[in-house]
Amino acid sequence: MPKITFIDPDGTTRTVDGELGSTVMETAIKNNVPGIEAECGGACACATCHVYVDDAWRATVGDPSPMEEDMLDFGYDVKPNSRLSCQIKVTAEFDGLIVRVPERQA
Repeated sequence: MPKITFIDPDGTTRTVDGELGSTVMETAIKNNVPGIEAECGGACACATCHVYVDDAWRATVGDPSPMEEDMLDFGYDVKPNSRLSCQIKVTAEFDGLIVRVPERQA
């Protein structure tokens, strides 16, 4: 299973196992990662699973889809490396992925 590290705004890190085929959001919820609210349950209909993908992982994770970009407009403190974690499918190549949780969700 790929390891995914979530970093809280205060610097606390949590490294958890990601299940292949699930999403980064589902991984966060399953492992009780604070700050990932996921109000829409992964339907890309809110911005409450917003994360910042570590710069070293941006090319591997890829860019957001146009629909995801539209939803990110509702996010808090959106940056170039912002993604909705519900839209990032866990693959084997994501072993070691690092994402940061924003200070708050929209």
